[in-house]
Amino acid sequence: MIDGLGAVQDVLVVGGSSEIAHAIVAELAVKRRLRRVVLAGRSMDSTVSSMRSLMSDVDVQAMSLDLTKTGSIAATLNAGWGNGFDVVLLTAGVLPDQSRAERDPAVAVDAALVNYVGQLEAGTAAMSKFREQGRGVLVVISSVAVERPRVDNFVYGSGKVGLDYWAIGLADSVDGKAIRILVVRPGMVRTRMSRHLPEAPMTCDPSDVAKAVAKNLVRGPSTVWVPSRLRWVMATLRHLPRPIFRRLSPTGAEPSGNAADPR
Repeated sequence: MIDGLGAVQDVLVVGGSSEIAHAIVAELAVKRRLRRVVLAGRSMDSTVSSMRSLMSDVDVQAMSLDLTKTGSIAATLNAGWGNGFDVVLLTAGVLPDQSRAERDPAVAVDAALVNYVGQLEAGTAAMSKFREQGRGVLVVISSVAVERPRVDNFVYGSGKVGLDYWAIGLADSVDGKAIRILVVRPGMVRTRMSRHLPEAPMTCDPSDVAKAVAKNLVRGPSTVWVPSRLRWVMATLRHLPRPIFRRLSPTGAEPSGNAADPR
C-alpha cells in the first residue's frame, strides 16, 4: 500500500511499453519502496527484460493484454490482480496517420479501441478492484488534445476526449474516498510516438510527466497539465474563433502507419 510518505509498492501499467509509463515507474521507485511492477500489453518480454536490468530490486512481470480485444480485458486484469495494486497507470496510446484514419475505418476504429474503449474497460475493472480493497490510485494519461480538435490529429484526440471525460467524471464520483483519480494532460512529449513530428512550443520529456504524477499522486488537484502553464495557454486557445484556430493547426509531417504502439 501507499505509505504516509507517498511511497508506492505495487504498480500495474496498462500500456506497458509506454516511455511515459517507464518514466513514471522510475520516479515512483526513487523512494525505494517499490516492490512489484506488472507491465500489461502486447509482446512485453523485451520491455520487461529492459526494466529488470534497470530495477534489479523490483519484481517486474509481464501481462499479455491486447486493448483491441474488448470483452476479455477485464477478465485478464482480474486474473492477474493477485494481492492488489496501489497504483494503476492507463498509459496506452497509438497515434494513427490522420490521413489514413480519415479514409480507412479499420485504422480509425483501432485507434479508438486503444486510446479509449480498451482503456475504459481496463480502468473500470481496476476501479472495481480498488473498491474491493478500499484504496488505490488510477492515473490516466490524457492529452492537451482534448481541449480542442485540430485538423491534424482529431482521430487521435477523439479517443483521448472520451477517456478524459470518463476519468473526470470518475474523479468526481469518488471525491472524499480513499480512491483517487489523477488525470494528466501533457502537451507534446518527446517519445517514439512524436519523433517524426516537428516540436511544438512547450514540448516536454517523459520525466517531466513523471515528476508531475509523483507530485500529485496522493494529494493536490485531480487534473494536471504538463507543463503547468499549458492550462492557461489552452484557456485562451479554446475560445479563439474556429477559422483562426484552424489556421494555427499544423497540417504537415504525417506519419506512415502508426508512429508508436505502446499498448
